[in-house]
Amino acid sequence: MNYCDIKYTDMLNGQGIRVSLFVSGCSHYCKGCFNSDTWNPNYGFPFTEDIENNIINYFYKYSSSLRGLSLLGGDPTYHDNIPHLVKFLTKFKQHFPNKDIWIWSGYTWENIIQNSQRLELIKLCDVLIDGKFDIEKKDPNLKWKGSSNQRVIDIQKSLKYNSIIEKE
Repeated sequence: MNYCDIKYTDMLNGQGIRVSLFVSGCSHYCKGCFNSDTWNPNYGFPFTEDIENNIINYFYKYSSSLRGLSLLGGDPTYHDNIPHLVKFLTKFKQHFPNKDIWIWSGYTWENIIQNSQRLELIKLCDVLIDGKFDIEKKDPNLKWKGSSNQRVIDIQKSLKYNSIIEKE
């Protein structure tokens, strides 16, 4: 898996101060995508164990001021990214069980829960912003999403109640 950027103090992609990992690889090709270079899974840099450890060490150093981790792209739920992110998030959760994880995907909740690999990944996360970016529904006033068709879903509550529960 490759990544194109890590923002170590991001306040735009989720609640609070976060570390945001922008992965490469996406098959949605949304018109108007702000990060179209990341469609190519080979774009950027290899996501190595050293990079994983850098993120974890950063959380140890600044844990009191960091709310959590955000995964964007590209698409973290792109098929080639899933095994790498499952491994990393499992490790991350062992170190920081109280930090939340937000994930963005061009797939909808309904698509994700029908795919065992994608479901395995999002079960490790707390909030999902689902759905393709739709330039016709673009709204810069929306929180955490680019277009009005996307939803901000509380993953754990949605799984527990077998119903989509949007984050307040």
